[in-house]
Amino acid sequence: MQDIIHAIAAEIGARESQIRAAVDLLDGGATVPFIARYRKEATGGLDDAQLRQLEVRLAYLRELEERRAAVSKAIDEQGLLTDALRAQLAAAQTKQELEDLYLPFKKKRQTRAQIARDAGIAPLADRLFADPALDPFAEAQAFTRPPELLPDGKPGADFSTVAAVLDGVRDILSERWAEDPALVQSLREWLWAEGLLRSTKVDGKNENDPEVAKFRDYFDHAEPIARMPSHRALAVLRGRALEVLDARLAQPELTSSSPSAGAGKSDTPSLAEGRIALHLGWNHQGRAADDLLRKCVAWTWRVKLSLSTERDLFARLREQAEQVAIKVFGDNLRDLLLAAPAGARAVMGLDPGIRTGVKVAVVDATGKLVDTATVYPHEPRRDWEGALATLASLCERHGVQLIAIGNGTASRETDRLAAELIQRIKGAGDAAGATAARAIEKVVVSEAGASVYSASEYASQELPGVD
Repeated sequence: MQDIIHAIAAEIGARESQIRAAVDLLDGGATVPFIARYRKEATGGLDDAQLRQLEVRLAYLRELEERRAAVSKAIDEQGLLTDALRAQLAAAQTKQELEDLYLPFKKKRQTRAQIARDAGIAPLADRLFADPALDPFAEAQAFTRPPELLPDGKPGADFSTVAAVLDGVRDILSERWAEDPALVQSLREWLWAEGLLRSTKVDGKNENDPEVAKFRDYFDHAEPIARMPSHRALAVLRGRALEVLDARLAQPELTSSSPSAGAGKSDTPSLAEGRIALHLGWNHQGRAADDLLRKCVAWTWRVKLSLSTERDLFARLREQAEQVAIKVFGDNLRDLLLAAPAGARAVMGLDPGIRTGVKVAVVDATGKLVDTATVYPHEPRRDWEGALATLASLCERHGVQLIAIGNGTASRETDRLAAELIQRIKGAGDAAGATAARAIEKVVVSEAGASVYSASEYASQELPGVD
């Protein structure tokens, strides 16, 4: 837990004692708005933006630590947890890094590679990769064996031919390489930076069908996945989910004649295969085993990694696009909700309170905050006349036309205060022969959501320095 507190303190620029106090409050059931508004003395003045970031990171880092412990235990139970691997697991900063490290040790159903290893072919795979000058056909002869017969009479593993043994070599090497965390991460980031999302209409779909035609712009479309605007990304992914569009992750060099990065049938190595070979430190030099190793590299990408990489990047694209879409929707809704309900009028807001006083805020006809104050007309101070004088001064100074009173504690008492204020201003206006002052009205409004907003990140951004 101390490591988590230290990490969060560094991220949000606070002291560890502040983080520890906030964590204790959150663990005790307190919410971010409550802590930001009523427990500032306990957290050393952490604002709502810091508290929200703290809450999100605390949940993520706790989940990360739980998963780290589970992964370490699972690998240790297999007797494979070395000091170097333990250090790598401890250094993993994200869940994705942790899962990449765990992948080679994750229990899975019996694979073709596992069957080949059980048949004793792994030493041949190691030997051919270490020395590609060896003749794979000659070396494989020693690893052939009669076909197995399972106890139930069904045929088992068959490595009776050289071709079957070399297929086992391919399966072993490709699975090993596909579970290399550094290779998987480098391919993922490279394709995110340079890959294309390519979409085409699914064969057999009638483009005149209204449900199909709405995706017409994406019947033959391709653009860089990392720079794809959110609305287009979501449209393509929606068309894919409806089986109207066929969406694929394409490598930079592929053309529209190649449907995907992983389904190319050409013998020409793709860029992804080239990057795998570069990572392995291998290149084709015409040696006896180089053709076999090239097939292993191609198998690693086309069978093992292309679809999983595409799935990971599509999930990443969807997550980012949804975040942007939610922000756009929120901005539009915010503009709608913040439209002046009473029109372009100068408004005085009164937040009723007893011991802590009545908070006062004045906004002009454009909604800009122009003044604030606190008056104490109720217990224990009972400064009724002083409150009326302060409010009257604010009304005169800013041309207030509407008084909005919150319906919380002391609302009725504050409503009487506003009524008397309006009467006094009206009387003063009548005595002076003025009519403008008589236009002041009052209304009681709901306080629902006010405290949550006041302790939100948005309030801090909109009204910095205002409590």
